Amino acid sequence: QVQLVESGGGLVQVGGSLRLSCAASGLTFSSYAMGWFRQVPGKERELVATITWNSEPTYSAESVKGRFTISRDNAKSTVYLQMNSLKPEDTAVYYCAASEFSAARSARQYLYWGQGTQVTVSS
Repeated sequence: QVQLVESGGGLVQVGGSLRLSCAASGLTFSSYAMGWFRQVPGKERELVATITWNSEPTYSAESVKGRFTISRDNAKSTVYLQMNSLKPEDTAVYYCAASEFSAARSARQYLYWGQGTQVTVSS
């Protein structure tokens, strides 16, 4: 049974940092591209960043470039999202997901999903 478990979310002040982790089990982690998405109520799920199985190349949404960094450790079956200089508009539930497609940018291309972790940025 495939499981993706996010952690590291929480409440942070504007300008602060958080590091999200997503631990995977039940799949050959190194064979999958990984992505981080976020969603706020009433809006579509938004792609934040992606990383290929071998960590290159990666993709980041324009809204987070220069602030968020995605990385992975295949030995630990874990993908990370380092979030710096957080803004109120970054407030959302963040999800990690696994895809068999190396350049997956659509949520429909992701096969497995975590349960999400809440990130709240207060001003």
